Parts: sequence; structure tokens; C-alpha cells
Amino acid sequence: MARRSTIEKLPEDVRRWLERALTESGFSGYNELESLLRERGYVISKSAIHRYGQKIERRYGAIRAATEAARMLTEGAADDQDARSEAVIALIQTELFESIVQLQEAEEGEVDPKERVALLSKVAKNVATLSRASVNLKKFQSEVRARAQQAASNAEKIARKGGLSSDAVQALRREILGIAT
Repeated sequence: MARRSTIEKLPEDVRRWLERALTESGFSGYNELESLLRERGYVISKSAIHRYGQKIERRYGAIRAATEAARMLTEGAADDQDARSEAVIALIQTELFESIVQLQEAEEGEVDPKERVALLSKVAKNVATLSRASVNLKKFQSEVRARAQQAASNAEKIARKGGLSSDAVQALRREILGIAT
């Protein structure tokens, strides 16, 4: 079994303090954090703090991405371009990335090599499926934009023939294209 990191051996309240300090400092100032921990009676190397900081920063990045995807999921009623699907795909991609990072960070002995290969194989298959879904979604979005452009052009021709003013025609065009922006 692999050794626990010196940070993981810290009491939980000290670890939480360190996490807050890392985020408040923008994941920098490792020398100062090392000194502050030393003043509290903990001897933790700058390298260990940096490794832990990178791990926390990746996790926060994944949380931010998931939050943004969730916001996109709930935004607006219309979904003509399938923005919700795009957000779900982004959310799943973020989760898969985080899982890969955790698998890479797993200490030797924590994960059986055969199990690691099996997990990576499943991830690769899921990434391929997500990539296809993403490509299909982009194609669909492009088709929606093209149909909206065509509809706007057709409506513009009909409106001009019907005697609508130039301003009214442009307003109609903007309204139609609003679904494709």
C-alpha cells in the first residue's frame, strides 16, 4: 500500500484551512504557506503543498465546469440548437477527465494494473462515443443555423414583395435569426 501524503495526515481543520489559503492566494505563495504551517507545528515541504494545490485546483476547475454546464442546462426555455445536450456532453466530458486525473494520481498499489487498463479502456470507449455525439450535435447546430438563414431569406423576399418597409423586413429577419444565434 502506498504512503499517505503528508498533507493527508494533517488534521481535517488544518487541511480545510490550507485549501482555503490555497484558493485565496490563487494557488501561489507556497513558501509562505510552508512557513505558516511550520509556525503551527507542521513540517510540510513546499513540493507537497504544491502537489496538493494542483490537485485541489484541478478539482475546483472541474466543479466550475460542471457548474457552468448546469447553468447552461437551466438557462432559457427554447433549445432550438440543443444547447442542453451540449451542456450535458460538456458535463460528462469534465467528469471523465476528472476520473482520468484521479486514476493517474492513484498511488501504485491502490489500483490493480489490470483494473487500471480495464478502466482506461472503458473511458476510451466512452470518450469515442462522446466525441461522435459532439460531432453530431455540431452538425445539427450548423443545420439549424442554415435553415434559419434560409427561412430569414425567404421571409425577407416575401415581405419585400408584400410591400413591407425596409425596417420591418430587417426586424423580421432579426426575429427569425434570433433562434440561430
